[in-house]
Amino acid sequence: MITAERYHDICMGHRVVGHESKCKHLHGHNYRIHFVCASSELDSLGRVIDFSEINSRLCQWLELHWDHRTLLWSEDPLLPELQRLVPEDIRVVPFNPTAEQIAEYLVRVVGPQQLAGTGIELVSCRVDETRKCSATYVQPPSAPTR
Repeated sequence: MITAERYHDICMGHRVVGHESKCKHLHGHNYRIHFVCASSELDSLGRVIDFSEINSRLCQWLELHWDHRTLLWSEDPLLPELQRLVPEDIRVVPFNPTAEQIAEYLVRVVGPQQLAGTGIELVSCRVDETRKCSATYVQPPSAPTR
């Protein structure tokens, strides 16, 4: 397996429902999202995927869907009121938006949608919430076929 990696920076708000400290409040981060794409073969030019393709398929998805928005879990008790007040600012997700779960969602849901038909797989994603704090999700290897 050979990988190619590109990162993208976005500004995004969230809150972690049930958090024991200040992350239970609405707040935001300047996120850096690292996408690691993989293939078992290189293309005719010797690449996994052109870096501009990672940008157009994954980075631009972040820009369109999450940049300058607030991620809220579908079970968040604040969701109905915030959707009423600022519906265009809220993005509802099916998970409590921790860095860990954001990374997993990008690999398991967004990656396959955005890379469909390319033969390329998003194998991992690192979400930097700050310069000191990050979480990474690595796609488990698929079972060998016989």
